[in-house]
Amino acid sequence: MGKPTGFLDYRRAERPVEDPALRVGSFREFHGELTEDERQAQGARCMNCGVPFCQSDFGCPLHNLVPEWNDEVFHGNWDHALSRLMRTNNFPEFTGRVCPALCESACVCGLYGDAPISVRDNELAVIEYAYAHGLVKPHIPEVRTERQVAVVGSGPAGLAVADQLNHRGHSVTVIERDDRPGGLLMYGIPNMKLDKSVIARRLARMETEGVSFVTGTDVTANGTAQRLLQEYDAVVLCCGARAARDVPVEGRDAAGVYQAMDYLTESTRSLLEGRPRTIDAAGKNVVVIGNGDTATDCVATAIRQGAASVTQLVRKPAPAGPGPSWPYHVRSGAPDYGQEEAIAKYGHDPRLYSTQAKKLVTDEAGALTAILAETAGQEVTIPAELLLIAAGFSGAEAGPAQAFGLELDEKGRLGDGAYRTSVPKVFSAGDMRRGASLVAIAIAEGRACAKEVDRFLEGYTNL
Repeated sequence: MGKPTGFLDYRRAERPVEDPALRVGSFREFHGELTEDERQAQGARCMNCGVPFCQSDFGCPLHNLVPEWNDEVFHGNWDHALSRLMRTNNFPEFTGRVCPALCESACVCGLYGDAPISVRDNELAVIEYAYAHGLVKPHIPEVRTERQVAVVGSGPAGLAVADQLNHRGHSVTVIERDDRPGGLLMYGIPNMKLDKSVIARRLARMETEGVSFVTGTDVTANGTAQRLLQEYDAVVLCCGARAARDVPVEGRDAAGVYQAMDYLTESTRSLLEGRPRTIDAAGKNVVVIGNGDTATDCVATAIRQGAASVTQLVRKPAPAGPGPSWPYHVRSGAPDYGQEEAIAKYGHDPRLYSTQAKKLVTDEAGALTAILAETAGQEVTIPAELLLIAAGFSGAEAGPAQAFGLELDEKGRLGDGAYRTSVPKVFSAGDMRRGASLVAIAIAEGRACAKEVDRFLEGYTNL
């Protein structure tokens, strides 16, 4: 397999992009040779493009995420490939399934007529081979510190914090508001995208290694936050960015209108509990507002539930083309899996670009029957008995932060560059700290936060 020659050519040529100030792919950076001042300057001009290795604190992880570059998989050294993979990613079985792989569309190998490195498929292949052949073994710390850490929230950031600190030897308890750990992984991502047995497998391993999970506990109630501050040496808030944006449309209070996360959560709960759905798309005309991953998941879920039709309203115009090249993420407008399934089932792309809902039409009982929308300057009436709002998130919910005497900033975020908050021994990480982002970014956040917590507890860190 070997290293792609295109990447070597790129490194020699130091090929510029549209704005030289945004170039992040130099030879020195690839090898981790940037000074601290240079790294901080790079962070200050971050494009927020979503590419994990451009936004993490660990530099470019390609050496670790692409094991075959070191000929490990090619020569059958799966155990070594696994070891290298786990150096930068605690949960490759998650990212290998749900990450949109923005790194692949930004991969420099694609600049030379070759296919980008298939990072997502690589990491999934390595971790699943490892599980299937008994290479994934519990790593129980031989020595335990006397430090107790509480992690509030069990999404990818919280799990990464817990995993890292537990391996360091601290005693970690993960506290989750829902009835099952996993956060967004459990209830925000549908089963066909991430089967919940995959999450259960990882949680079981973490419990074997010493992490404790407490579910059904809301830190905003019954003085729980204050007890955590008294009983633990550090508290890490990883509560996500669950405050959903709404759509100001006439008739918003009509029956049959739901936030996307409520719909996806109910769908997963009904599957896990083996009961009928309380929000059901079966036989209904479904409209989804939004164009992100959550909207796509709603489209695919509604199709599986037997929707009569699915229409997706997208406020922005259709992409004119792929847009700028590397290091930007290429937004081509190509259909995702949900749209592909809709095309196969209904014969057309469900997306209506440059379209906004203006009014919700209801029957005498107040139930939704149609949506009056404006598209390309014209009004259209779209039949709808179920409307799902997937307009993104405005930040973290205020309750958990307030319970610890903290305030979110104007963008609904908590924390600073050191992952610390204004309350001693309270830290934050993941979407709660930086806003809604990717699972890969949340894992990187959790790892970086764990280093700060460890440094706070021990005076130094070797994480």
